Amino acid sequence: MAENIKTAAIVLAAGSGSRMHSDIKKQYMEINKRPLIYYALKAFEDSFTDEIVLVVSPGDIDYCKTEIVDKYGFTKVKRIVEGGKERYDSVRLGLHGVSKDADYVMIHDGARPFVTEDIMRRSIDAAIEHRACVVGMPVKDTIKISDSDGFAADTPDRKLLWMVQTPQTFDYKLILSLYDQLELRKEEIKEKGISITDDAMVVETFSDIKVKLVEGSYNNIKITTPEDIGFAEAILG
Repeated sequence: MAENIKTAAIVLAAGSGSRMHSDIKKQYMEINKRPLIYYALKAFEDSFTDEIVLVVSPGDIDYCKTEIVDKYGFTKVKRIVEGGKERYDSVRLGLHGVSKDADYVMIHDGARPFVTEDIMRRSIDAAIEHRACVVGMPVKDTIKISDSDGFAADTPDRKLLWMVQTPQTFDYKLILSLYDQLELRKEEIKEKGISITDDAMVVETFSDIKVKLVEGSYNNIKITTPEDIGFAEAILG
């Protein structure tokens, strides 16, 4: 990794976690006596990352500052900002919370507790070379594409398919400008039926820059359902 570059991380913790079927928001549910969001923040805190922007649900700033950031001593969390209605709204608000002298930014789902510094370094190295990258892993299973009636319509070549993870890492000024374009053209995008589901799609939609795929880890799972909690505890334990 190049020296004298400034890196930031945006950690997203503004989701509702509806698939958890719990009264407690997913990011605050405990795994091994720590809230889920603790693990992603701890990974970035202990890494080469210079600053962290934590994006939380509306109304959660004071709680997160007291019960997460201050309680666990996360000194690299420089700002806590409220997220928006959609994931891409939350990312844009997080990007505007990053220090303007940042060179590269890693955008990470707070529900992925097992990100490592090795993954971060691979991401930054790829972003330095290509300006935009995402981590992921090749799929292990055969994938079927269905038709509208639920019948198999096609079987893509498994060697070309990746499960996309986070962090997704970019030249900071590039991704900030593209997210600002998205904000201005949201209605147009909706009318065209384009669904922006990750940060790479913003680059793919609003620029001609190719997004590099970088190996993450099969352990870099996203905690989405109650079953994932047990898997996470097994990884930790």
